[in-house]
Amino acid sequence: MSVNEQAESHYYAALDLYADGDHQRAIAEYQKAIDLDPTFTDAMHGLSRVHQDLDQLDEAIAVSNRIVAVDANDILAHTSLSILYQKKGMVPEAESEANKARILGWTEQLKKK
Repeated sequence: MSVNEQAESHYYAALDLYADGDHQRAIAEYQKAIDLDPTFTDAMHGLSRVHQDLDQLDEAIAVSNRIVAVDANDILAHTSLSILYQKKGMVPEAESEANKARILGWTEQLKKK
């Protein structure tokens, strides 16, 4: 099994664990996937979401910032950061990330036309 296949296996295990409400084991599986493939943004999105659900906002923000470091054009990462900053009361940061997401969304729409 290739490294990518191993990472995907951990990712899918994490999805199942998350769906079953086993957040701690889901975190471990997402982390294993990311350890195998540090650019696996789907796993990072999942990890950020679990942290958000557990009200571990700083951890979720850190993971979402890692996504942006890998892919600055990831609209969902900027949207997630906006939501997370809003929950922490960091309004200027939340607005900044919302604007980035909005601009990236417009750019994507223009590319499709």
